[in-house]
Amino acid sequence: MILKPVTSEKAVKMIDIDNTLLFEVERKTRKNEIKSEVEKIFSVRVDRVRTLIKTNKKYAYVKLKKENPAIDIATKLGMI
Repeated sequence: MILKPVTSEKAVKMIDIDNTLLFEVERKTRKNEIKSEVEKIFSVRVDRVRTLIKTNKKYAYVKLKKENPAIDIATKLGMI
């Protein structure tokens, strides 16, 4: 379902400011599936998931709860 993390300037800025991670996901994946997969893989609590379809790709903006800093997950993934 989750294909890869996105490491653009905007994605890194969102990690710092909004506690949000950006992933490229399969087009058929639903928000609740994305939420459960992120919670299972990274052992974090997800606040909400927003999606965007752009140029035939689907992106998921995953906002984490306050007690789980997104910078820790980004460091594990090698984004920062």
